[in-house]
Amino acid sequence: MSKTLRLALAALACSFAFAAATQAQPYPNKLVRIVVPFPPGGSTDLLARRLADRLQASMGQSFIVENKPGAGGAVGSEFVAKSPPDGYTVLMGVTGSHGISVSLNPKLPYHPLKDFAPISMVVSAPLVIVVGPAIPANTLAEYVAHARSKPEQVTHSSPGNGTSMHLTGEMFNLAAGLKLVHVPYKGSAGAVNDLIGGQVQSMFGDFLVVLPQVKGGKIKALAVTSARRHALLPDVPTVAESGYPGFEALSWQGLFAPAGTPADIVARLNVETVKVLASEDFRDAFARQGFLVAGSTPAEFRTFIEAEIPKWAQIIRAGGVTLQ
Repeated sequence: MSKTLRLALAALACSFAFAAATQAQPYPNKLVRIVVPFPPGGSTDLLARRLADRLQASMGQSFIVENKPGAGGAVGSEFVAKSPPDGYTVLMGVTGSHGISVSLNPKLPYHPLKDFAPISMVVSAPLVIVVGPAIPANTLAEYVAHARSKPEQVTHSSPGNGTSMHLTGEMFNLAAGLKLVHVPYKGSAGAVNDLIGGQVQSMFGDFLVVLPQVKGGKIKALAVTSARRHALLPDVPTVAESGYPGFEALSWQGLFAPAGTPADIVARLNVETVKVLASEDFRDAFARQGFLVAGSTPAEFRTFIEAEIPKWAQIIRAGGVTLQ
């Protein structure tokens, strides 16, 4: 055997030994990325950053947030779906990316269940129907009357096509017989900024994003989309009690790994995530922002999504909603 061949075989053996040693190390043994499929500043981004900090502290390894916005969450979701299933790239998915888009976009480059391993539900919350300061309405009834007087002229913004904010607006169009014009953004921050500035007239927004602006008097809250009034806005009625019985829409966010991720890694991420969510300070911090913090098992989360998909599909069909 030549010296060159012996050296090559020795190098190959070393590389195999290193790979085996790396795989034998307990998870996680390198940096973990939580991909947020929206720009910085929105509710999903803020939640993911807080969760990443806690997971880093509890698991003793670096967790970072990487923003990959676009297409209502589809760009970041596709990125994670096609990432190695090793637990080092996970997704903070949302109602739009994993409950709605599969029925709205026939060219969606991933399937919310086939291409992902659900880890845990993280939070859920109602949305708030808010309007800009120039809109002459202080109640939902006044807003509907205003919108009917200007058919197809009143706009509602959202963080993107296919998001829960977009589809809740379409759900309200059906309930109220309106034709609000949807204006999609690439995240909640831009949608709220233009609402304050008057470029758009209304929004079905996350509590975390719109509540500070409501409290500051920059926008007006007309109704919440939950079945009951919310403790943070006790004087704001529900959509149901404002004349639309049975109306309810919730936004949720949860953690996903690519399909094929080893079950023990999914289980480890689930246990650590649920532990963070159960901590009183984490739960209270987000409760003050309007969220219900609720962990789940991977199986419970999968069952929940299986029910979400047909619910939103019905709204899409009834409203003739498309991405165009």
